[in-house]
Amino acid sequence: MNTLPSNTLQIVIPGDSPIHIGGTTHLDRLSEYGEVTLYSTPPKNTNEQIQRCINADIVLNSRSSLTWPKSVLQALPRLKHISTTSVGLDNIDIVEAQKLGITISHQTGNTATIVAEHEFALLLSVARQIPAQDKSIRDGIWDPGEGQHIFLKEKTIGIIGMGNTGTEMAKFATAFGMNVISWTFNPEKNRNLPVDVTFLEFDELLAKADVISLHTALSNETKYLIGKRELSLMKPEAILINGSRGGVIDTDALVDALTRQKLYGAGLDVFETEPLQAAHPLMSFNNVVLTPHAADATPEGLDYLNRDSVDHIINFIEGNPKGLYQ
Repeated sequence: MNTLPSNTLQIVIPGDSPIHIGGTTHLDRLSEYGEVTLYSTPPKNTNEQIQRCINADIVLNSRSSLTWPKSVLQALPRLKHISTTSVGLDNIDIVEAQKLGITISHQTGNTATIVAEHEFALLLSVARQIPAQDKSIRDGIWDPGEGQHIFLKEKTIGIIGMGNTGTEMAKFATAFGMNVISWTFNPEKNRNLPVDVTFLEFDELLAKADVISLHTALSNETKYLIGKRELSLMKPEAILINGSRGGVIDTDALVDALTRQKLYGAGLDVFETEPLQAAHPLMSFNNVVLTPHAADATPEGLDYLNRDSVDHIINFIEGNPKGLYQ
């Protein structure tokens, strides 16, 4: 790829809301490569999104807050590259982007430990009922819930998706004395993993695991990967953790399983529709711990995401693209 004429480039950040990259030194680095336009509020609709990006050569999808369907991509004749601050790309029409010659760079795992730490915190919170007990004390109720909590040592965690974050989750689980089993689309029998992992067939994992932790991207293959059938295979005392994408779980099926007490509980950082509405059925369960898609929202995590998304733009401009979706 030839080096692009940076003095003519239009780099647009169409919706930095909540503020993510605005005011950082990483944003300042981009000004050396072209004219940077940042919008600190989300576009009101698709038309406004298009108008903000109509002259863009490069778009930085801050916080991956905007979607890029076929209709939007086709309306942006100058667009050559999208850099996103997420690992998942379910918010971009990949097929259409490829048809139009638009390349896409995404995060490749630098926040994996940060995300896995949050997901393991969700597991601990559910297993020891920490949020529910905190609320009870604040409500004037002293009830330790003796015999109702789960001790994780020697329990089995089933990790679905053994990529960067799944591997970090396995390391945390091993440190707590858990047995690690896994299922992945690409099982490599002699994989050089830092901890012992036994790979099983999908249904076997669901039946054996005391904890099921999801670490897979959302795609046509993984949409509702966990549905009514899969939930029925799990132990009634199992814990389900999801920090990948909300659409990997059929939420209605999960609500039904929780209502019928077919799971010990769940820890969720992602949802099919975000933000989660106050009247959502998931709000009614004391054994479900919810966080607002915040697994990487530490100062270090945000810095890594901003740094890498800007690096990917600079790499692209200089003709040495990295982090590209293949």
